[in-house]
Amino acid sequence: MDPSVALVRTHRSFRWYWLGQSISSAGSQVTVLALPLVTALALDGSPADVGAVATAAMLPYLLFSLVAGHLLEGRQGRQTMVPADLAQAVLLALVPLAAATGWLTVPLLAVIAFLAGTAALVFGVSAFAYVPSLVERRDLAAANRAVQGSRTVTEVAGPGLAGLLVGALGPAAAMAVDALSYLASALGVAMGRPARPPARAEDPGEGAGEERVRVTTGLRILFRDRHLRALTVHAAAYNLAEEVFLINLVLWAVQDQDVPASAYGLALAMAGVGGLVGTLSALRLADRLGFGRAFAASLVLSCGVPVLVAGWPLHGVALAVALGLVMLVSGAGLGNANVYSLTLRQTLIPPTQLSRSAGAYTQVMYGSIPLGSALGGLVGETLGTRVGVLLGGVGIALSAAPMLTRSVRSLRLDLSATAPAEAAAD
Repeated sequence: MDPSVALVRTHRSFRWYWLGQSISSAGSQVTVLALPLVTALALDGSPADVGAVATAAMLPYLLFSLVAGHLLEGRQGRQTMVPADLAQAVLLALVPLAAATGWLTVPLLAVIAFLAGTAALVFGVSAFAYVPSLVERRDLAAANRAVQGSRTVTEVAGPGLAGLLVGALGPAAAMAVDALSYLASALGVAMGRPARPPARAEDPGEGAGEERVRVTTGLRILFRDRHLRALTVHAAAYNLAEEVFLINLVLWAVQDQDVPASAYGLALAMAGVGGLVGTLSALRLADRLGFGRAFAASLVLSCGVPVLVAGWPLHGVALAVALGLVMLVSGAGLGNANVYSLTLRQTLIPPTQLSRSAGAYTQVMYGSIPLGSALGGLVGETLGTRVGVLLGGVGIALSAAPMLTRSVRSLRLDLSATAPAEAAAD
């Protein structure tokens, strides 16, 4: 039996967590599509407005990630993850409520996005340490593959369903679906029983100096290891460039190239189809090519093709079809890469430092997104959305460079038994 399937079937606590995350991931596809459309269509926003709301949603990752990783280290995941889910449910429910009463504005939407992003940050940092406390270390790769696999399945159906919901209900009302999905996520976490308490790091001392040392511990862990350093730099550059790409893509495709919202959603869904293939093949590909080579090959696919989008003289449904092909290929590489990235970090990072390193990684990786959102809005406003799509695609391609070095390509990791001693390089 497939290791991921076996883990879901036999591990009750992980099954609850996996189910809640699957439902939440499906709901989040609605917000991914609806939020920029609420700004652009329901509020008649400009590219700068779309960028401002997207920046607000990701700004907490830039401001609070390091502190969150420090404060959440050693805490039971359920103590922080359940309240974070409930907060996101309430905040997203405010969008259709405010729209129905005529109170929704771009500034209010930005505030809601900022607060929801803060709650999402707390959940994400806690979840990185929660999964290793929920399953045995030897099951980490299977657990990550199961979560990523269900996430990519929802990404297949989610955008298409989101497009239909947005078309039928309007973008603001459709976001109520995501609000409900966070209740399912909260239930999934609440029903879990970790196999062991979260590991706690040694307290180096007291005082302001020592406090600063503890807060920045995660950054030192990431940047003193060459493989983690390359991964972190890649992730930050990728997210910045992808945000420039996506901010301009939705406006260029839907407003300038007459792509229907439903067709745009279906095109994005192809990333999920590719992601599912990539996730399911991740372990097999690593066994065949070796971990490092498989990781590098995955990034060539995921980062190499988005630059093609802006070069096609297409519009309407034809552009949606071409965009879907790009998303299919890119998604396949990303599906592989996500499994490899999670497992590599959870393997190389000491258990006592998982939350702090997750906070640091989140700070660097997601902290670049609000910068990309602001840059994407500026580029779209001044140079045009098509140029923004092109520049974002070029940036995505260049972001793979740190992970294509010989050091990374020669990295060896046994995904069937992930333990720190088993990560090595030739």
